[in-house]
Amino acid sequence: MVFAVSLPFLNEIVALFLVSVLIAYICYKIKLVPIAGFLIAGVIIGPNALGLVQDIELVDMLAEIGIILLLFTIGIEFSLEKLARIRKAILVGGGLQVGLSIASVVGILFLFEVDWKVAVYTGCLVALSSTAIILGLLSEQGKTDTPTGRLSLAVLIFQDLAIIAMVLLVPILSGQSDSVSDVFIVLGKAVALIVIVIIAARKVVPWILEKVAQTRRQELFLLTVMAICFGTAALTNLAEVSLALGAFLAGLVVSESHYSDHALSEILPLKTIFNAVFFVSVGMLLDLQFVLDYPLLLLSVAVGVLVLKFVLSSISLLVLGYPIRIAAATGLVLAQIGEFSFVLERAGRTAGLTPGGYGEIGSQTFIAVSVLLMLLTPLFLKVSPKIGDLLSRTPLRKIGAKLEESISEEEKTDLEDHVILVGYGPAGRNLAKVFKDTGIPFIVVEMNPKSVNEMRDEGINAVYGDASRTHIMEHAGVHKAKLCVVVINDPRITPRIIKLANYLNPTIEVIARTRYMSEAEFLKEAGADQVVPAEMETTVRLFSNVLKSYMIPQEEIEQHISELRKEDYQVLRGSIQEAHLMVLQGLDEEGLHTRAVMVKKGSYAAGKSLSELMLRNKYQITVLTVHRNNNNIGNPAGEFTLKAGDRLVMVGLAERFADAAEIFRESEMPEELKGEV
Repeated sequence: MVFAVSLPFLNEIVALFLVSVLIAYICYKIKLVPIAGFLIAGVIIGPNALGLVQDIELVDMLAEIGIILLLFTIGIEFSLEKLARIRKAILVGGGLQVGLSIASVVGILFLFEVDWKVAVYTGCLVALSSTAIILGLLSEQGKTDTPTGRLSLAVLIFQDLAIIAMVLLVPILSGQSDSVSDVFIVLGKAVALIVIVIIAARKVVPWILEKVAQTRRQELFLLTVMAICFGTAALTNLAEVSLALGAFLAGLVVSESHYSDHALSEILPLKTIFNAVFFVSVGMLLDLQFVLDYPLLLLSVAVGVLVLKFVLSSISLLVLGYPIRIAAATGLVLAQIGEFSFVLERAGRTAGLTPGGYGEIGSQTFIAVSVLLMLLTPLFLKVSPKIGDLLSRTPLRKIGAKLEESISEEEKTDLEDHVILVGYGPAGRNLAKVFKDTGIPFIVVEMNPKSVNEMRDEGINAVYGDASRTHIMEHAGVHKAKLCVVVINDPRITPRIIKLANYLNPTIEVIARTRYMSEAEFLKEAGADQVVPAEMETTVRLFSNVLKSYMIPQEEIEQHISELRKEDYQVLRGSIQEAHLMVLQGLDEEGLHTRAVMVKKGSYAAGKSLSELMLRNKYQITVLTVHRNNNNIGNPAGEFTLKAGDRLVMVGLAERFADAAEIFRESEMPEELKGEV
């Protein structure tokens, strides 16, 4: 006899994911951010449209997990040290933004004779911005550690702390309670919890992760990270403090460990799934019929909220002395209503409060305006630098002028034109030694925790993690790297690393080591520019190729080879004279700013002339030579048309090569990278 187990919510889960995938795919094709797709999917499948999903409580539960994972990953990306640097922005900037927003809404509603308690409640709803969307977009675009990213985080952290007090104020504003002491009790618990978390971050968790990482068991490491995430969130819940705050604190705990980047790369796929559910759940709240009935009302309220939050957020940061360029850009990014406003609205509805005191009309107006502004947030982030630059040309540019220079320096990354060295075995150690001796900038990606600790003790820039993961390679600065040298002994992972490096940075040169001649052609097909078989070569040829790419003089190369031989490093057959790149003399900084790029079939560059690509005018990149069919074409003219298989030798700044990456990237992502990039 076969027993069938009925899962009443299974059909709804299937509908949720199928529609979400379909809408997200359409958004991908029309180049609309996935978050907008998930919001639209929620509107379509919700009870107010097709009604494919009726169990709102189930979706809310999954969405809560998404918020926990999102804020956990955000916490990992921001260490306690970084938060300490922006503590003034958190307390003053965030405090002013929330305070001014509430006061302004109260003042506006006072003109409409709205009760002050309802006005304060409505002001709290408007004051909050979307932590999930803003930090998710900043993280996705690699802007988390920019001035706009740091200031946005500072204000959002204060808002997330403020939501605790706001929720506790709801019974008082609704007349159900007259006790203010409850607010201070919970805030005291939050402060005590933060102290406990800081102690754990410094002493306990790094030791635990160290021991787990030494087992080299990926599944055990992932389970440990998940236990820390949900365990800390549960602890804050027991203390009657926000789950979201607990998840963020859990991320901060992990961020103090050497293994934070690897932890983030492991948890990202889970975060993506549940985060999508969260945005679908927000979209499901929208009533389309209400939107059709009151379009002018919704549009006017949305514009009012946008202008109000943009102006007040910008002023809050200008008070701190930040230049208008940064303050205005951050203010526009924060100019929407956040997901925690829905939590507050739900608490208010239970207590008999509605936005503006307008009952169901007020609630639906709040929901519709919130969803609309959330949908527009990707656009806000895109145009915010332009708005900041525009205002910086007005007399407002004098505000915060003293900070402008230091902030510009902060925006520069430490790593550029560097080597990403994957693996720290015997070959990797010798390469690292040569890089240090010659002053070549490099970073090592390694999965052995002992080796990572050893490198950090020696002052070597090292990342613990899997180089076949997008986040790890991005943390290693792949977009501005000149070379990627893969010297691990894993024939399964090496091709994936090569493909990932080429996809993320089409201008990078990849040199790979393999044990057998039979694997060389396979790795070249994967995208390796040079493959060094251990049967014929050793580290000598690997670093000789790298040194030639950096224009190190031949005499110096020979000297390093001699030193390695003195250390009894066995050199096998092969000529050290072979180099993949042409030796270009007379370049500044020893050739650091040169790139040799293969024009791939299906890329935008294939079939286009140099003038059409506008490499010099738009990207400040100069093509020195084109290598085609064993012939070198020097200083090609603008009408020269590129073909698939051409190799361009170019010179320019690392950041400009990163900007031009789309030109040389394959139009289709390799199948094995889908879901990871």
